[in-house]
Parts: sequence; C-alpha cells; structure tokens
Amino acid sequence: MDGTMSAEVGIFLIILLLIDVILTVAVLRMNMRYKRLSSKYKMFMKGEDGTSIERELDKKVAKIERYAKNIGSVDDQIKAIRDTIGKSVHKYGIVKYDAFDDVGGKLSFVLALLDDSDSGFVLNAVHSKENCFLYIKEIVKGESYIMLSNEEIEALRIAKRYGTEEELTV
Repeated sequence: MDGTMSAEVGIFLIILLLIDVILTVAVLRMNMRYKRLSSKYKMFMKGEDGTSIERELDKKVAKIERYAKNIGSVDDQIKAIRDTIGKSVHKYGIVKYDAFDDVGGKLSFVLALLDDSDSGFVLNAVHSKENCFLYIKEIVKGESYIMLSNEEIEALRIAKRYGTEEELTV
C-alpha cells in the first residue's frame, strides 16, 4: 500500500507541477502582452506635439458643440438670404428683332426681368434709322395690364422658364 500511495502522490505532484508550469507561462505571456499594450497606449495618448489625445478630443467636442449652437442662427440667415434673392430680379429673357423693314441686323430687342413670383418688367427698345425708343411695361405675377407685342410675350415666356427644367429641354 505504501508503494501505490507514494506513486499516486508522485503522479499528483507531477500533475500539479505541470499545471504550475503552464500557469506560469500563461502569466508571463499575459504580462508581456500587457507591457506592449501599455506602451502602445502611452504612445497613443502622447499625441504628435506631446498633447494628450484625450485633451484634443475634448477640444474638438467643444468646437462641435459651439457649431451646433450656431446652426440655428445660420439657418435663419440662409432663410433671410433666400427671401431676399426671391424678391430680386434674377430671371431674364431677351428677344432680338427687326422693328422696321428698312433697318436690319436685329438692333431692336425686348428684355424681360422677373423675380421668383414672375413680377418685374419688360423693356422694349425699338431701333430705327434716326432714333431708339424705349418702352417699359410692368409685369405682376407673370401678367401685364398693358397689351404686349409678340416679341414681348416671347421674352416674358423665356424669363418665366429661366432656371427650370423646361428651359433646359427647349
């Protein structure tokens, strides 16, 4: 009995020794990994000019928060600009023509200038051999209270289509 028991104790001690060696190797490997990871972390947190990445991130977050607060005011400014642009004359149409048979070269012209609501004016410059006459007619929402000539109607039609898909297809 003594012999078998000491053999069992010997086997048990060998197994414990193997487990101890395995655990020691595992601890050493984990310690090496930790040191590599720790040095990489320190280098990462150091930054390019010696400042911490964490401090840089804090600065960037603060900047983003300032921008977020300003977005409402910027939106209001954009709306005001769009309203102003809508009221300004920025759509146009021009038609050149010969007003008289004895004057060639299409020196007469009609210029229509409109805003977003198709309000503005039509300017008709009639050129003859001796004179040039200018006529202006008010346009309100795409219509004139004064009768328009064919050239004025065409210039108005061109101006109404200005900047639309319809203008690009014609």
